[in-house]
Amino acid sequence: MKRILSVLLVLGMVFSFAACSGSAVMTMGTGSPTGTYYAYGGIVGQYITNNAGVTVNAVSTGGSKDNIQGIDVGDYQLGTVQSDVMHYAWNGTRSFEETGKLGTFRTVAGLYAEAVQLVTVNPAIQSVSDLKDKKVSIGAPGSGVYFNAVDVLTAAGLSVDDIKPQYQNFDESADALKDGKIDAAFIVAGAPTPAITELSMTNANVRIVPIDGDIAQKLMKDNTFYSVYKIPAETYKNQTEEIETVTVKATLIVSADADEETVYNLTAAIFNNTEAIAKEHAKGAELSLQNATEGLTVPFHAGAAKYFKEKGIEVAVQ
Repeated sequence: MKRILSVLLVLGMVFSFAACSGSAVMTMGTGSPTGTYYAYGGIVGQYITNNAGVTVNAVSTGGSKDNIQGIDVGDYQLGTVQSDVMHYAWNGTRSFEETGKLGTFRTVAGLYAEAVQLVTVNPAIQSVSDLKDKKVSIGAPGSGVYFNAVDVLTAAGLSVDDIKPQYQNFDESADALKDGKIDAAFIVAGAPTPAITELSMTNANVRIVPIDGDIAQKLMKDNTFYSVYKIPAETYKNQTEEIETVTVKATLIVSADADEETVYNLTAAIFNNTEAIAKEHAKGAELSLQNATEGLTVPFHAGAAKYFKEKGIEVAVQ
């Protein structure tokens, strides 16, 4: 009996040690399978898994708003979001007016520019103003894309009532453009965006409409989280010239309850491996300490702040 009890005690200690030494598991909300969030989130998650003692499972979601709400209810611990949408959540505005302020998440780092891409297959659409009376996909109601579209239309002197709005996600927008069911679509994501790349391979009429000049200036004056962005020539098939548009910032957020050491380690896992990440995804080239810490309105997690402080950068913490 004593021998049996001794064996059981040893086994219990082994299992206990394994459980304590095992890596934490975090679920990362990303976006549509044909958007940039999903592919990029999977790569970033893998580098965290391999270097931070944290197993990250990247899952496809409805995007920014879903990811913030998912963290709020505990379904996710990490999420990729638009910088403007997390601003709305933190302040309880626009898509978060009904839910009110959500303070259960914190910033880890800005990742890359998310271009506001106005995609069309209609040769008559050369500017935002040409969208009047056209069938235009403006994203799911209350989504980040929806408010980006509203902002752009407003800057051009238009409203949703001036177009024939279609409330579609990335995949639905691409299919509708391919089938000729809509004239244009707003797609907000890192360029190149898989959905647009695939569409451009099968339709020679696919173009990105510039959002520039007075429209861009008014947009940025009224909404400080936008900035100018230029989509390089040859980003998409048959795109021979650089296209000027505006952008928000793709940002990694984390649950406010996450352990400080864990968040420090996952932040280090990303920014100590920027060159390797850039080799696996084009948007990795935009990873930098400056891009990670500038232009973000939601406070940083203490773990991320600790990492950036070691690099000589102070960020707001709450």
